[in-house]
Amino acid sequence: MTTSRDYYEILGVNKAASVDEIKSAYRNLVMKYHPDRVAPEKKKEAEERFKEISEAYAVLSEENKRRLYDQYGHAGIDQKYSTEDIFRGADFSNIEDILGGIFGGGASGSIFEEIFGGGDIYGGGRGRRSRRGRDLQFELQITLEEAVEGVEKTFPIARFELCSACSGSGARPGSKPSACPQCRGAGQVSVSHGFFHLTQTCPKCGGEGKVVTAPCPKCAGQGRMKVSKKISVKIPAGVDNGSHLRVRGEGEQSEAGAGELYVLISVRRHPVFERHEDDLLCEVHVDVAQALLGAEIDVPALSGNVKMKIPSGTQSGKTFRLREKGVPHLRGRGSGDELVRVIVDIPESLSSGEKRLIQEFAKMRGVNTGS
Repeated sequence: MTTSRDYYEILGVNKAASVDEIKSAYRNLVMKYHPDRVAPEKKKEAEERFKEISEAYAVLSEENKRRLYDQYGHAGIDQKYSTEDIFRGADFSNIEDILGGIFGGGASGSIFEEIFGGGDIYGGGRGRRSRRGRDLQFELQITLEEAVEGVEKTFPIARFELCSACSGSGARPGSKPSACPQCRGAGQVSVSHGFFHLTQTCPKCGGEGKVVTAPCPKCAGQGRMKVSKKISVKIPAGVDNGSHLRVRGEGEQSEAGAGELYVLISVRRHPVFERHEDDLLCEVHVDVAQALLGAEIDVPALSGNVKMKIPSGTQSGKTFRLREKGVPHLRGRGSGDELVRVIVDIPESLSSGEKRLIQEFAKMRGVNTGS
């Protein structure tokens, strides 16, 4: 998907807009944001806007996609369609008329190929499985300890893989797809609209250039099947929230090759430590006597408790640094530090003997306690 904005807002129409109103809004926006109609310094911005309005139009102009979007929003579209699927089947013939008339024959194809990466992003040209499989993303939660030490994780993902029976052809084993009789294997057909001659996706083969007359019984002629696959990934020490790991070739499969799997790391909150980049912060409580006189105290660390000396006169809130006790640097040698914030606990009640000693201490320091 190229956008997370509301499709109706992008096209400037309300939710009750008719298909003709949506087409009209799209046509006007295309005229405004076509990259060849703006200043060179604004071309990049126009291309991004062109992508956005084309995606919104592709969804809202097609009945099934629009119904899903109205009911579930972007989640309904994202879960069912890849980017290619969104554009496949959308009627871009009106935009071909416009661009062809303004920029000459073939301009519409060139601009879509330039912006969307070539081929069949809007339903013409190459077949639907001529691109490699879709990239996938998986969010993986790990503990802070695992982020510090590094870990190998195994998890399941659901993805499309080539049918093992037909190797992705969609044809029954022992048979082969045949050339489409309507487009004669080209994947495109010419359609006349008055004075205009348009080339668009062949409706019979969907741009494949071939048809399956004897479908594979295992995949029902689709060539792919959705399966659950266990993936093992080594998580390096030092990863943090938002870290991405790319696993090559573990995305969805197509006849042109497999996509990538991107593992998004999420680190759970720790009950003791807060992470600040590669430093770890914790708090320890000490008695007022330890703060006054100094002491050696036990301090929590991810590797186990360690000893730390605090000097006499330590104030509450004072932070001490334990070198190299933090998180390993993900790209480089060494580790961050552990920061220990000392909280001095003041007794809420005193025994008579403690109170007498404190009063004597106050007198020695010339402090008026009012008692």
